[in-house]
Amino acid sequence: MNEKKLGLGSVVATGVGLVVASSCLLSLGIGAGSIGVPFIITMVIACMVNIFTLLSIAELNALMPNLTGGLAQFSLAGVGPFITIICMVGGYLLCNSLAGSVEGAVFGNTFSEMFGDNVPAWVFTTILVVILVITNLNGVDVFIKVQDFVAYALIGSLVIMGVLGTFGIGTGEVVTQPAVIASDFKSVTGLCGLAFFLFVGGEYVIPLTKNCKNAKRDIPLGMILSMIIILAMQTLMVIGFDHYTEWGELAESSTPHILYGRMLLGPTGRYWMLIITLLAAVSSVNTIMSSLSYILMGMSKIQLLPAFFQKTNKKGAPFIGILIEAAIFLFFNITGLSTTDSISYMISVLAILWLISYIVSNLDVIFLRRRLPNAPRNFKTPLGYTIPILGILGSAYMIYSIDPDMAVKLSLYKVVGIMIAILSLYAFFWIKFKVKKSLFKPYAIKEVMAMENELYAKYHKAGK
Repeated sequence: MNEKKLGLGSVVATGVGLVVASSCLLSLGIGAGSIGVPFIITMVIACMVNIFTLLSIAELNALMPNLTGGLAQFSLAGVGPFITIICMVGGYLLCNSLAGSVEGAVFGNTFSEMFGDNVPAWVFTTILVVILVITNLNGVDVFIKVQDFVAYALIGSLVIMGVLGTFGIGTGEVVTQPAVIASDFKSVTGLCGLAFFLFVGGEYVIPLTKNCKNAKRDIPLGMILSMIIILAMQTLMVIGFDHYTEWGELAESSTPHILYGRMLLGPTGRYWMLIITLLAAVSSVNTIMSSLSYILMGMSKIQLLPAFFQKTNKKGAPFIGILIEAAIFLFFNITGLSTTDSISYMISVLAILWLISYIVSNLDVIFLRRRLPNAPRNFKTPLGYTIPILGILGSAYMIYSIDPDMAVKLSLYKVVGIMIAILSLYAFFWIKFKVKKSLFKPYAIKEVMAMENELYAKYHKAGK
């Protein structure tokens, strides 16, 4: 693959691609409808916590550059294989496989409702997935071209809709309502777990590091710019919500962005928001399918998953991972699992696992700084250990505030505990009997980086 293919714009497009999804637009409407304009403060807090973690990830990437597995390889050197498997399989593969299925379902349901008459929603989802499989099998160059167009069309559309609402220049009727429903500390910070969904995933640019023109600058800057751009878009949308949609209707709507578009611009706004929904689905499913296939490849290289994930086609695309992800998306949609009422609950469960993986990433920075203080890093988070510690505390608080209902929260923790127990069994037997390594002993960085080369497995098996 050509190392000069990606500039800062493409990095930002990829960063925005996974983060801005239809499920995020739903979360935005629920959050704003619950407390009003103060939800902007909640978003700022969640955005800052995610930026702290992204800065830590940027330092890890500077210490161990050009690794396709990203956080998996960083954690292998930081905390060892056992915790790495739990965090990466639980926090990434399961979470994003389900997220991709949800986005595919939103796409299918929207098309079915608007144009399909009696055609099942999964038929439209299948068409989307097949098109994106073909796109991703043609390698990173085609992926980036599609991603650039879709992400920037999505950004532009949301900014325009937000500006129209913010300045009250839509064709719809401006509503009169209090801007603030609740502004106390508990109400504002209690929704941080919900706001987390609006910013998660910026680190998905990491597997593309080796394709960047200037990775030293573009990876950390691209991740941070992605977060700031998304925060700005969502801030405009919240202010627009205040001007054109009743808070109560917004909080109860299953498609708050469609409601906002209709109230802002009438039928034109409804169809415009429909296009935005489709762009969000294409962008997120495309990014998930591509990024996870490379992460699966990276985890295979470091012996945390079977070796067949390393196989690539003539275009250099890890086709087995792409096809498996596509199969998962289709399975959930064809069986109807991704359209059940329990899907938002399951996303909350898996988001907790994702947040745990963020905590581990911040711990990786602290551990590796202590063990290798003089190792070369072309990027290092400022203020000593302050940023990783803030990232840990912020992520922990978002786990605590994942749901305002204590009964629901405890049930979420119970499900997460069961999932961790299952993942722990897999990790124990895989590491002890397949890999034959210590569960908690971190790998040397030079070994992790050597594993990136396909010759490592060959000579390792030969005992050389």
